[in-house]
Amino acid sequence: MNADIYTMQGKKAGSVELPESIFGVAWNDSLMHQVVTSMQDNARPHVAHVKTRGEVRGGGRKPWRQKGTGRARHGSIRSPIWKGGGVTHGPRNEKVYARAIPKKMRAKALFVALSRKLKDGKILFVDSLGFDAPKTAVAKKALGTLATVSGFEKLAGKRRNAALIAFADLSDAAQKSFRNIGSVECASVRNLNPLSVLKYEYLIIENPEASVAIIGNRVAKKTKN
Repeated sequence: MNADIYTMQGKKAGSVELPESIFGVAWNDSLMHQVVTSMQDNARPHVAHVKTRGEVRGGGRKPWRQKGTGRARHGSIRSPIWKGGGVTHGPRNEKVYARAIPKKMRAKALFVALSRKLKDGKILFVDSLGFDAPKTAVAKKALGTLATVSGFEKLAGKRRNAALIAFADLSDAAQKSFRNIGSVECASVRNLNPLSVLKYEYLIIENPEASVAIIGNRVAKKTKN
């Protein structure tokens, strides 16, 4: 299969041949759910933490005597039914949510995500997005011209998660040029994963010949293992 390559000005500059093993994979619901949810669990921060009745302060003595007061019996103000007492079944930061993802499953899920994006017409191949120096204005102008390509009209106007720009060789100037634009994110092609591909509306792949070759190395590694 072939796909058109565009310049930063939104004009066609040729075509690139895409391997079926990467961009022609059928959708797999169960695989994508397992890999994506596992990646989300692995990225989950361990922040929320509550104290149990054994960790809160106070409660060293019985609040009042067992009988004769007319009130309900209580043994400690640390009880979860007391204000300021311990919390029952609350979140604890020692709980581990991480799940291992086999390399073959991760690679296959990436190919499935790329295939779906290409099928939906959401992948744009650009010959070069090189920057001599960090220039946010130039980056915004490039997105505006690429939005003139048919099917990518939302690229410049979408406020959140508009595009993921994958570079074969991510330069510091390019990264700094796009980082002030909140709707896009830059990444290296070798770091692409199914979660990031599905998160954004569009996927822009820079230097497609080199980028496809880098992604193709995952196929070679997957078959060797």
